[in-house]
Amino acid sequence: MRIVSTFLLLFITASIAHVAKAQTTEAGDAIIGVWESGNGKARVNIVKSGNFYYGRIVWLKEPNDPETGKPKVDKNNPDETKRTVPLLGMRMLAGFEFKGENLWEDGTIYDPESGSTYNCKINLEDKNTMNIRGFIGISAFGRTDVWKRLEMKKK
Repeated sequence: MRIVSTFLLLFITASIAHVAKAQTTEAGDAIIGVWESGNGKARVNIVKSGNFYYGRIVWLKEPNDPETGKPKVDKNNPDETKRTVPLLGMRMLAGFEFKGENLWEDGTIYDPESGSTYNCKINLEDKNTMNIRGFIGISAFGRTDVWKRLEMKKK
């Protein structure tokens, strides 16, 4: 009888842990999708790889350089070897972990306009609105941008 009770307790504990992990994964995946930056200049597709979330630029309001007519490149990157990399397709968000309660932290955001990378955290305000806060050092020394989810039309 004691063996059956122990087995039953282990089974219930494992089941609860599995359900909790599944719910956490679903909640963490809430940021997956295409988002438009607050200034409307770019759209970023956020995906998950392993336990981390990343975002690439998938659309630019002005994809071409007005002077050359060629696709815009990462001309402000401090690494000279990366100044010819196209902005379209560039990874802008990297390494975010879901921390629970609509919060993703420990990631970075790259700003191609300044060529700077900042620590960053993401807070999902509702299913279609997120606050992205880039900062140096501590979050108090930063700036928040509000991004809106884009609904993808189904074919």
